[in-house]
Amino acid sequence: MVNKKMISIVLGLMCVALTIGICMQIRTVNDYSTKIGQNYDQNNLRAEVLKYKEKYENKVKDIEKIDAELEQKIDTASKNNTDLEDARNQIAEGNKLIGLTEVKGEGVIVTLSDSVLDASSVLNPSSLVVHDLDVFYVINELKNAGAEAISVNGQRIVTTTAIECGGNIITVNGEKIGAPFEIRAIGLPENLKNLDRAGGYLERMREEAVGAELKKAKSVTIPKYSGIIKFKYAHSIE
Repeated sequence: MVNKKMISIVLGLMCVALTIGICMQIRTVNDYSTKIGQNYDQNNLRAEVLKYKEKYENKVKDIEKIDAELEQKIDTASKNNTDLEDARNQIAEGNKLIGLTEVKGEGVIVTLSDSVLDASSVLNPSSLVVHDLDVFYVINELKNAGAEAISVNGQRIVTTTAIECGGNIITVNGEKIGAPFEIRAIGLPENLKNLDRAGGYLERMREEAVGAELKKAKSVTIPKYSGIIKFKYAHSIE
């Protein structure tokens, strides 16, 4: 009788142990399957992003090729024709003014970067990062100082440029960019350097422990605006 009870107890314990083992195995398999599924989804998403990035880059190359061919045809058509040459020069000057031409000249480079301080060391962690308004104010001061062309992380600033906040990044011309923000400006360096004056915006940023550096440059290259400038509400007066 005792042996039967012992056997029953042992068998019961074995069943419990076996049940626990099966449950743990099922959970392990499910976790593994979930990780595999997540990795699969991430790999697919990464592949899709790379595919569209490649398509975008190919489109940009096609546009650049067409632009080069058009420029060559314009050169050929305007050769030995004073009227066409004048018109071509006016178009080129207009494109330069509105940002559709890559430009080069002396100016300054402003670099804005998030603070290296620990967020837990201040009452307002938001004060340790560069915001869209910081970039906006710096660009505005550069314009007031006579900047003729400005870019932010390779994005040309034009009349229709929007600078918006998007969490820990900002959006310029619809493109997402993150810190550090390199703002390039072409103009008289002595005037543009006034941005770094005592009591100026850069100094106030440094007081918040945010990185704000300005340096003069003999040669600054600013790319052309890669989008399409289209006025929806403004019309020419005939």
